[in-house]
Amino acid sequence: MNIPQNASFIIDTLNNAGYEAYVVGGCVRDAILGRVPQDWDITTSALPEQVKALFRRTIDTGIQHGTVTVMLGKEGYEVTTYRIDGEYHDGRHPDQVTFTRSLSEDLLRRDFTINAMAYHPQEGLVDLFGGQPDLKAKIIRAVGVPKDRFSEDALRMLRAVRFAGQLGFAIENETKEAIKALAPTLTKISEERIREEFTKLLLSPQPELLDVAIETGMTDIVLPEVNGLGIHLQEAYDAIRVLKASFLGNEHEKTALCYALLLAEAGGAEAVCKRLKFDNETIQMVRMLYENRNVTYTDSLPDARRLLHRLGEDNLKLLFAYQRAALTGCGCSHALAEIEVGEHAVDQVLQAGDCYDLKQLAVKGADLIAAGFAPGKMLGDVLAKLLDAVIEEPSLNQKENLIVLAQEMQNDHGK
Repeated sequence: MNIPQNASFIIDTLNNAGYEAYVVGGCVRDAILGRVPQDWDITTSALPEQVKALFRRTIDTGIQHGTVTVMLGKEGYEVTTYRIDGEYHDGRHPDQVTFTRSLSEDLLRRDFTINAMAYHPQEGLVDLFGGQPDLKAKIIRAVGVPKDRFSEDALRMLRAVRFAGQLGFAIENETKEAIKALAPTLTKISEERIREEFTKLLLSPQPELLDVAIETGMTDIVLPEVNGLGIHLQEAYDAIRVLKASFLGNEHEKTALCYALLLAEAGGAEAVCKRLKFDNETIQMVRMLYENRNVTYTDSLPDARRLLHRLGEDNLKLLFAYQRAALTGCGCSHALAEIEVGEHAVDQVLQAGDCYDLKQLAVKGADLIAAGFAPGKMLGDVLAKLLDAVIEEPSLNQKENLIVLAQEMQNDHGK
């Protein structure tokens, strides 16, 4: 296993001071799978104060739970003391933690076997609960007694489905049965954490594993809108896969598109995103997509300019991606030609640099005031009418032309 130089330095420093130290958890899992770990977490027998004493720059990121972040350059590495968790009365966090000198006791508290492995450059892999065989068999299995693990932290039930989606694994039967039994305890979990797990699942290679969340009753508690969608849900999964394969936007935009596709037939997409505490930008994107999902297109350039005026270039790109994915997902790819016509018209407008927004108008309010127009609502109305005229005929977008046209509008209004 190729451990980064900084992580090796931390392990060596702890070892040389007489403590045990291993990389642990998701980084070990991903390295075995041949994936690139996002983070390299370290577990150690050293107490937090002892860790802090060995390194020049540390941050107390979770010191009450034994976690200190060691900063090496601009990179941070979480170093956590071996611990035993106490009771979980809130179904999410241990009431207290007890530090231990035993690596095995620390690994026992972890969620799934594939996340309960540790590795040391000299000692090799420490796998006490069958994580490596489960990786080979592509199985998500709780460590120890599944009901105990999910009673400690209800969010682990959603994490089981999310890991299955990300890795292409199946959930072991006893683990799945425990989820069915304890799904109602998800009421203890914050909307933000629920949102995080569902979003990772939708963006995973297998969004259809949301079916497991439905089957086990988890969506009854946290996302009832998807229950009973039947064939529409399968179409949504297909649409989401098409989107992820073809859309080149950022993850923020992909998230909004995925939720809009998932909830297209459920209604209330905006309300769901508000309940899950999404940021306002995502909520607005989902609302825009839902409200405009049935927009149709022609090859008319004035129509394209009007669409750009109403929605903006960025929103239109999202809408095209949404509609293309939705049509393909429901088997209506024959209707894609109309979207291509609309896209071509919009591209022509953008390449020509045509005006479709007040910011692009060759005349401003100050220009009209200088020409004798009074400030106020009527001035705004005149600018809006000028923009309408330019959207219809782009060649009018010259300052002198527009001032003359504005004066004609004023004279007509006076009559």
